[in-house]
Amino acid sequence: MKRTILGLLAATLIAAAAPTLADKTAGPAVDDSTINASVKAALVETKGVPSSQVNVETYKGTVLLAGFVETQAQKDAAGQAAKGVSGVTKVHNAVALAPENTMGSKMDDTVTTTKVKTALMGNDDVKSGQINVETKGGIVSLAGFVDNDKIKAKAVEVAKGVGGVKSVVDAMYVRK
Repeated sequence: MKRTILGLLAATLIAAAAPTLADKTAGPAVDDSTINASVKAALVETKGVPSSQVNVETYKGTVLLAGFVETQAQKDAAGQAAKGVSGVTKVHNAVALAPENTMGSKMDDTVTTTKVKTALMGNDDVKSGQINVETKGGIVSLAGFVDNDKIKAKAVEVAKGVGGVKSVVDAMYVRK
């Protein structure tokens, strides 16, 4: 009888606490998704920013901007747009500068991106699922929120070792 009562009491407490626990675990993810969408909308609305070329990721209010634009003014405008969004606590503007490329170099960049992604997946020290790879004119951008500096360093090292890579932009940010 005591076990039954204790079991029911425990089940009731767990059931009552479950919504509270769910709110605490889902809240930051929902907030980050909202911030992410708001930053993307702000980029679209900002004159002179090629929003389709800027990648946005958010983790605990920190916004990571990556990708490629042609001018410093475009990069700066993207950073300012992100800073103006409610809920943003920090902006890491790692957008790289690269001139517009030709159709032939776009094909080469696609091959290079695939080779870098494959090399990252094949390395046990790198969590490749945390890293976005983009290439423009042989310049490889590695972006995303990673667990530690060791992963960052190893990812850059691996990418630099891939044929066709002229340089690597480290647009990764260590989660805190």
